[in-house]
Amino acid sequence: MYAITGITGHVGGAAARALSNAGEPVRQVLRDPRRAGDWSEVAVADLTDRDALAKAFTGCRGAFVLLPTIATGGDTEHRAMAGTIAGAVADSGVPHVVMLSSYGADLADGTGPIRWLHHLENLLRDTGTVVTAIRAPHFQEKAEELLPAATGAGIYPVFGDTADVPIPMVATRDIGEAVALALLSPPAASEVVVLDAPAYTERQVAETLGDVLGRKLEVVTVPQPAWLDTLTQTGIPPLLATELVALYDAGNRGLLEPRGDRTHPCTTDLATTLRAIVHAP
Repeated sequence: MYAITGITGHVGGAAARALSNAGEPVRQVLRDPRRAGDWSEVAVADLTDRDALAKAFTGCRGAFVLLPTIATGGDTEHRAMAGTIAGAVADSGVPHVVMLSSYGADLADGTGPIRWLHHLENLLRDTGTVVTAIRAPHFQEKAEELLPAATGAGIYPVFGDTADVPIPMVATRDIGEAVALALLSPPAASEVVVLDAPAYTERQVAETLGDVLGRKLEVVTVPQPAWLDTLTQTGIPPLLATELVALYDAGNRGLLEPRGDRTHPCTTDLATTLRAIVHAP
């Protein structure tokens, strides 16, 4: 049995499907049991409830955990949630945990919200369980957030100095499959797995998305002094917008690098992902 948090999201759902396809039972960990899917078991637990989360992990061969971003939360809230997750892992005695992390999580600071993943990685290792930290680059599915601008005004905003630098972008289905593989084949000791994904420029993303939508998109590079105002004007809470500005700045400064113990290849191409996003039921 494998416990999966975030199962209603892209990565958790993909991990659960891959495990199920391999004939393995899945315990879905949910806050709301009404959102339960067709998996083996349901455990009701919030990521801020140490006791319930520990109970959800107990008896499992492995567990998948992630640290969601709290839109209105800062350091205190995210570090507290990380502490709860790690505490639940320690209490449950689950022998192996796979964690969704990110490029840049080797750094303690200067990376915006990624610093909280650095914190969680270390807390999990301190529990004594074997930890597989899967460090992912940008998600190809990030284009979902830009669909309103693309379908409405016909623009594709880029928060960077240029739209022409290729960066790795991974499909969440590939991350989920990497999670499942790590759970099924736990290492002897904790390790960091870096996902090696296809690289695209933001201009290529805009062109591919435009092809899928059947319209040409204008690439608009947002200057750094305007990042915060632009983000808050779209409805993003100021605290989260500030963290995103720090994240974009870290990317511009080349801090988000693929550092780890080994790499795992991911091959889903951008066009496949964007077609699935645009044509989702």
